[in-house]
Amino acid sequence: MKRLSIFDRLLYFLNIIVSLVLLIACAVPHISSEEFSFLSFLSLAVPLLVLINFLFLLYWMMKRRRQLWLSLVVLVFGYFSLGTFLKFKFYEEEILEEDLSVMSYNVRGFNKLGELDNPNIFEDTKAFVEKENPDIICFQEPDYQRKKEYLSDYPYQYLEYIYMDGKVLLGIFSKYPIIKSDLICFPETVNNGAYSDILYKKDTIRIYNIHMQSLGVTPGSGTIRNSPKDKLFKKITRRFKLQQQQAKMVEEHMKSNKYKQILCGDFNNTQFSNTYKIIKGDKQDTFMEKGSGYGRTLNFHKVPVRIDFILADPAFEVKSHKNYDEEYSDHYPIMASFELKSD
Repeated sequence: MKRLSIFDRLLYFLNIIVSLVLLIACAVPHISSEEFSFLSFLSLAVPLLVLINFLFLLYWMMKRRRQLWLSLVVLVFGYFSLGTFLKFKFYEEEILEEDLSVMSYNVRGFNKLGELDNPNIFEDTKAFVEKENPDIICFQEPDYQRKKEYLSDYPYQYLEYIYMDGKVLLGIFSKYPIIKSDLICFPETVNNGAYSDILYKKDTIRIYNIHMQSLGVTPGSGTIRNSPKDKLFKKITRRFKLQQQQAKMVEEHMKSNKYKQILCGDFNNTQFSNTYKIIKGDKQDTFMEKGSGYGRTLNFHKVPVRIDFILADPAFEVKSHKNYDEEYSDHYPIMASFELKSD
């Protein structure tokens, strides 16, 4: 076989590096973020690493070189260890009236700080929710000051003001009676969790609403551009550690729960992270069950990522999942519907 040119040798060397990095990324969900927090960065880069390896594969295939096997093997291994981030579906399930519909949405304070050039964000978001008409809504970062203006169709609400400077608020709004609610206070952070026990069809279900530790690199804030790289690295790795600690708190809390449960939240990390793996456990990811496309819920520095999730335990059958494109926040809303399985 004809020897590789100097250009192809250099390209293959880069191919080896990218393939190796993707292999390491495959291990990230199984590695403690507290011990190897620097590797958690790779959970955010998995789609990009897959794309680059796929392009290398195409290149070697067109040249009919055996080097194609490197990316091919790594991509196949990655698929079976991480799963896919793309879902293909040629039809969309309708949300039936008898199904339980749940929406999750980080509303970013309804543009309280004016990040978006739209003075009617609250009214637009309210009209959007009323149009989609979910049975239960989980808002992350709602505005407590506008509590009296919230949706009149949701008589049962949990939105507590937290007497701690900067603590993120969480709201749960339901058409079904809420019999108990409380916070899950994450220490050493502004982030938080909450839950509500809801009476639904002669049963009690628990709805979790969580907002995991943010990385503090909000698009457009200039944090990455203006911060010293060593300090930024330490800051983000510490926050990956906090994410894992919070995930373990949520996991333990769910284990103590006797009710059927659905969890909504902004994880501030992807499905390829250790944080996601801990919280998900044996629960169903509604996007993976019934979603389609890429499923992006945030554009992270112009890169689409899926960091908002709805998870449900096996007592529910996932009937549908929908990603929306409404730009009323830096996040995009998601909604899923469920049928409660008979015991």
